[in-house]
Amino acid sequence: MKRQGLVKAVRDSRFPKSIFFGYYLALLLLSGVHVALLLGMDRANFNEILVIHVILIYWALVAGGLTLYTRHQVRKTYEIPMKRLADAAAKISAGDFSVRIDPINEREKFDYLDVMIEDFNRMTEELGSIETLRVDFFSNVSHEIKTPIAVIQNASEMLKKDDLDEEKRREYINTITSAAKRLNTLITDILRLNKLEHRTITPHVSEFDLCDQLVQSALLFETVWEENEIEFEADIADERKIITADHELLPLVWNNLLSNAFKFTERGGTVTLSERSENGKIYVTVEDTGCGMDEHTAKHIYDKFFQGDTSHSTEGNGLGLALALRVLQLTGGSISVESEVGKGTKFTVILKE
Repeated sequence: MKRQGLVKAVRDSRFPKSIFFGYYLALLLLSGVHVALLLGMDRANFNEILVIHVILIYWALVAGGLTLYTRHQVRKTYEIPMKRLADAAAKISAGDFSVRIDPINEREKFDYLDVMIEDFNRMTEELGSIETLRVDFFSNVSHEIKTPIAVIQNASEMLKKDDLDEEKRREYINTITSAAKRLNTLITDILRLNKLEHRTITPHVSEFDLCDQLVQSALLFETVWEENEIEFEADIADERKIITADHELLPLVWNNLLSNAFKFTERGGTVTLSERSENGKIYVTVEDTGCGMDEHTAKHIYDKFFQGDTSHSTEGNGLGLALALRVLQLTGGSISVESEVGKGTKFTVILKE
């Protein structure tokens, strides 16, 4: 039995040949003792009844000894390890994912039960990680939902005042509307991400013009770049670029990348959208001259609810890039990022032609 990454060879049996030969030789020796007893008692002229009793007592002792030894071997080989596994499984089912079981043998003498224990420990560690992510996820969801609800509640309380002038009233109404939209976006993104992660969304593959889709996504932000005096540059081929993919899911990627680019780019900055084909692959890049990211932030940008720049936390919920990544994984694409603090960020999406 081969076990890659663990040991070169793993024993298939918990009962080595040495135990088999040990039992075999022991029984041969005990049979020889039986014959020797018979010969000795015959020469000593023991009566038949005494001979029978001696032989019965002898084999009773032999049977008892072999039974106790076999029970010890079974207990040490199977019963104790299985009981340890059962106890550990019970603790895991009760929510304790810190349980670990020590292997029975040294690593160079591993057998299949040691491998099973190693796999059990690895599974427990993964379950612990998943549980941590689940707790963090619900904690973050609770926090993200509570914030707009608190804003809506406070603004609603203010609207109850009788002496409120029209300007303040409109301001509070706008605050409630904005918070409600943010809450609606958050819930929509959570449900969409959940469907993507559990593969309940099936890609509807069809042929469409990627260049046209990129242009339409960019035009959604025309007001944004004009109001913020951001220069937008598009380097997209004039001819049609027909690809086969889900034309409804991919806009989630483009809209998120463009939204982030405009959000983190100051007035007078530049956002560039480009598309090129090379070696059977399509490269779509969204580049900005914004604040950029440090190495720590770049490593966690695809984590749910992670927001590296808290100054823009009210403009998003930290799910956009997680959604984009899941969409690309589902459609067979990939994404990478290059960023430098103070100089900007560049996202590159790779799709199959």
